[in-house]
Amino acid sequence: MNHRPTLYGADYSVYVRIARLALLEKHVDHELVPVDIFAAGGPAEWYRALHPFSRIPAFEHDGLKLFETTAIARYVDEAFEGPALQPGQPRERAVMNQIVGMLDAYAYRTLVWDIYVETVSKPREGNAADETVVSAALPRAETCLATLAGLKLPGPWLLGGQLTLADLHAAPMFGYFMQAEMSAAMLAKHPALSDWWQSMQARASFLATRSTG
Repeated sequence: MNHRPTLYGADYSVYVRIARLALLEKHVDHELVPVDIFAAGGPAEWYRALHPFSRIPAFEHDGLKLFETTAIARYVDEAFEGPALQPGQPRERAVMNQIVGMLDAYAYRTLVWDIYVETVSKPREGNAADETVVSAALPRAETCLATLAGLKLPGPWLLGGQLTLADLHAAPMFGYFMQAEMSAAMLAKHPALSDWWQSMQARASFLATRSTG
C-alpha cells in the first residue's frame, strides 16, 4: 500500500479531525482536500461520489473509498504500520467501542452544538444563545462526563496505558466544549478525566490539527 491516502473535509469538523488524528498517530503521510459542507448549495457535485449524504469526512486509499469516521479510523489503524490504536483484548476493545458509540449518540450534539455553538460561537458572531437549548443540554453534558469518567480505566488514557481511538474520538469534541465558560467547573468534578484532557490537548497530533478557520 504505497499510494498516499486522501482525506476529504474541513479542518473545523470534529469528525474530520478524528480521522486526521488517527492518520497522524499512525504516522501516515496523507493529503487533506478541503470540502465545505456549509458552502452555498452544499459541497460540489463530484463529492457525492465519495459520500452519498454529502457529509464529511470521506476517504480514499489505493482504490478503497470510505465514509463514516469510525470506519475510516479503524481502517487506518489496521491498514498501516505504527502504534496500535485499538486494544488487543476483547473486553477493552468493547469498552473502546462503547465509548465511541456513546460519544456519537449523546455527547457530540450536546457538547458541541448545544453548548459550544450556543454559548461561544453564536455570541462571537453577535447572535444570542438559545437558553432553552443550553439549559436542556447541561444535565446531558453532566451525564456524558460522568459516564466517560466511570468508563475510564486507570492510567493516562481512557483505556488506561494505551492511547486508542476512544481518545481520538473524544478529544475534538472536548476541544470545542472546553471553550465554553461553564465547562471547566463541570470537568473539575472528574479529576481523572481532567488529567486526561490536559495530556490530550498537549499531544502533538492534537496541536497539529487545530482549525485554522
